[in-house]
Amino acid sequence: MNTNKILQEIKSYAILSIAVLIACVGWTGFLIPSDIIGGGVTGMSTSFYFLWGWDVGITSLIINIFLILLAIRVLGLSYGVKTIYCIVLFSTFLTLLTKHFTEPLVSDVFMATLIGASLAGAGIGILFTNGGSTGGTEIIAMLVNKYKNISLGRLLLMFDIVIISSSYMVFQDIEKIMYGLISMAIMTYCVDMVITGNRQTVQLFIISEKYEELADKILTVGNKGVTIIDGIGGYTREHRKILMVISKKRTSSILFKIIKEIDPKAFITMGSVSGVYGQGFDKIKT
Repeated sequence: MNTNKILQEIKSYAILSIAVLIACVGWTGFLIPSDIIGGGVTGMSTSFYFLWGWDVGITSLIINIFLILLAIRVLGLSYGVKTIYCIVLFSTFLTLLTKHFTEPLVSDVFMATLIGASLAGAGIGILFTNGGSTGGTEIIAMLVNKYKNISLGRLLLMFDIVIISSSYMVFQDIEKIMYGLISMAIMTYCVDMVITGNRQTVQLFIISEKYEELADKILTVGNKGVTIIDGIGGYTREHRKILMVISKKRTSSILFKIIKEIDPKAFITMGSVSGVYGQGFDKIKT
C-alpha cells in the first residue's frame, strides 16, 4: 500500500470518528437525558435503558452483531470493516457519554429535540458519504439503497416510525412519542441534506461566440466533459452553438471563472438535476 493510500485511509477514519462523535453527542447530550426515544437500534437500546437500566452502548453493540455480518456479506469486506469500526466506536462513545451527560445540555425539551436530532442526523449523513454506518436500520437502508434509487432518509424514517411508536410502552405518554417522531423527521432531513449536498449535480447550458475556446478550456482546465449542440434562435433564426456541461455543484464555480475569463457576455443557464448516471457519476440501479 503506497503512502497516498495510507494517508487517504487515515483521513477517512478520522472523518468517520468525528462523525460518530457528533452523532453520539446528539443522542447522549440532548435526546436521551430528555427522555426522548428516537429510532433505529439506538432507539431500541434507549427503550431498554429506560425500562431495565441496560447500558445503551453495549445493548446496541449486541443487537448490531448480526447486521454487521450481513453488511460484510452483501456490501463487501471494506464496507464491513468501516462499519465494525463505526459501530464499536459509536457504542463506546454512547457508554462513556451517557454516564457523563446525566442532564440534558438544554432545559427546553423542544430545543433538545431540535439540536440533538440535527447533530445525530448530520453525523449519520457524514458517515454514509464516507462509507460508514452506525449500524441498525442504517445498514438496512444502505442494503436497499445499493439496489434501489430510494432516499436513505425516507427509508430510515419508515423503519423508525414503528420503533418510536413502541415507546408508548415505556412512558405511556403520547407527547414523548411526538417528540420522538419530530426528532426522526429532523434527523431524516439532515441525513438527506448532507448526502444530496455532497452529491448535488448541476447542468449548464452556455451560449457564446467563443464556444470553441470555452469548450477547450472547460475540458483541459475545468476537467469536465462538454457536449456541443446545434441550436437555432427562435426569433432571429440564427444558428448558434450551445455547450452543455454536467458538473458537481461544489465545483461549478470553476466553470464560471473560466466563462468570465473568456467571454463575460456569454448567456448561461444552470439548473439542478435529480440524478446523473454513467462514467464519473452514479451507477444505474434497477
